Amino acid sequence: MSKRVTIDPITRIEGHLRIDVDVDGGRVKKAWSSGQMWRGVELILLGRDPRDAWAITQRICGVCTTVHAITSVRAVENALQMEVPVNAQYIRNMIILAHSIHDFIVHFYHLSALDWVDVTSALKADPDKAASLGESLSSWSLNNKHEMRKTHERLKNFVNGGQLGIFTNGYWGHPAMKLSPEVNLMAVAHYLQALEVQRHANKIVSILGGKSPHIQNVAVGGVANPLATDSQAVLTVERLLAVKEHIDALQDFIRNVYMVDVAAVGAFYADWTKYGAGVTNYLSVPDIPLDSKGTQFAFPGGYIQNKDLASHKPIKNFNDDYWAKGVEEAVKHSWYDYDKGGPLHPYKGETKPNYTDFQDNGKYSWLKSPTFYGKPAQVGPLARVLNNLAGGHEPTKKYATGTLDLVSKLANTKVGLDAMHSTIGRHAARMICCNVNADLLAEQWNLLLANMAKGDMKTFNKPTFPKGEVMGVGFHEAPRGALSHWVVIDDGKIKNYQCVVPSTWNACPRNEKDEPGPYEASLMDNPIADPEKPLEVLRTIHSFDPCIACAIHLTDKESDTAISVKAV
Repeated sequence: MSKRVTIDPITRIEGHLRIDVDVDGGRVKKAWSSGQMWRGVELILLGRDPRDAWAITQRICGVCTTVHAITSVRAVENALQMEVPVNAQYIRNMIILAHSIHDFIVHFYHLSALDWVDVTSALKADPDKAASLGESLSSWSLNNKHEMRKTHERLKNFVNGGQLGIFTNGYWGHPAMKLSPEVNLMAVAHYLQALEVQRHANKIVSILGGKSPHIQNVAVGGVANPLATDSQAVLTVERLLAVKEHIDALQDFIRNVYMVDVAAVGAFYADWTKYGAGVTNYLSVPDIPLDSKGTQFAFPGGYIQNKDLASHKPIKNFNDDYWAKGVEEAVKHSWYDYDKGGPLHPYKGETKPNYTDFQDNGKYSWLKSPTFYGKPAQVGPLARVLNNLAGGHEPTKKYATGTLDLVSKLANTKVGLDAMHSTIGRHAARMICCNVNADLLAEQWNLLLANMAKGDMKTFNKPTFPKGEVMGVGFHEAPRGALSHWVVIDDGKIKNYQCVVPSTWNACPRNEKDEPGPYEASLMDNPIADPEKPLEVLRTIHSFDPCIACAIHLTDKESDTAISVKAV
């Protein structure tokens, strides 16, 4: 007998997401992904100076801040066909990479690990055995007996005090939990340690960007960081040496803790390599530009159809027509109307809300439905890893091979690349990307120092806006995947602005052809052991790291006021 399960809201994500599934025979038979807030930032931008767009768009979200700032200035620079000084590229790149590392660590440990780790089971663990296990897997200094005993005691005090705090609302004892008490204790210890480690990434963003989460230093044409070797008032070598210390700390944790923990979860939950594939058209964009024109990148982008890496078609640069002509958004199942009907290219996109309540076969989400050449596409770390492998990116190959070898060793069976098309595969891909990004962060630091040593301190080119209409697209391979901003500028003012964000690609409702989006497709045939405790739904949805605040925004249709703040 079919049973409808509604989770509203999905927690441990950014924003408000509702997921509905029809469950029959212990399996998901149909799914709906519904964004529950309206995004109106595009309307706020109309008529404004394009140089202000980055500061406004990064307020779309309190987590995905730098990504919108960077993508917005790239869109305006693309419209003006501007060059950006290489020092500005390096500084932007370091902010991008530090932000992504922060995002990846927080996602695995604090937003999704509790789908796999039974915290209360850790109370049954022998701390010394947990330490021995940890020390056998890596050289991480905090895998010692003292740390494991301290974590065990801390957890026991939580429970005895009747307050589990951050661990209160978990599906503890769920039949889908498989880790041993010692592995659970080690994971809880790393959860708590990751709270400290993530600060290193945030400090890098703060030093370079002026503050975090909303950076202050980017500008159309470069960055506002003056460089010098002899002034304490600007970005000096001394401050850059502090950045390097944070980079080293992050690399230690990523290689010796994050990589091992993801491999262990993958080995213990090998059955989850069979679930969650969903849409296997994979879209990513190149990023980490290495020259002033944005024609050379540290890693490639591209598009893969039906998980066939041989079908990979590259996306080469900011002016690539293959990319720019392929994106459309439909609203057949979204709470919007298009005057012109049918899917629209972002340059012609419209933002006209039309709320109808939740309709199973009609409109049911505030998210639009993006397609690439008419097809739904999955974006994110898995798309990035697969396109990087298809594009011959050696650092990705190195860490992907190392990850699969480690999982195979722990699982005592050969695990191949095909296992990546899954719920667990998305976690593995995110960890692979984190390793690649940590190495790139160190490389960008070296490039900036080397360029400063040559006497080049330039960080900004002044933009000039022509009369008449120009348009441009900026893209960025954000932590959650391909992010793009599309701007039409007329006589120096914004005429149209559309954001097509990663969680719009992945969390979208059915498109014009009624094809499900990646979230919806990935849930099909997922097991559900207990419909009253749908842990398995959370596992698959969390593997995408949803950011619904980016995909949508908030309004009050009764008063047209989202919130009022009175200063007293």
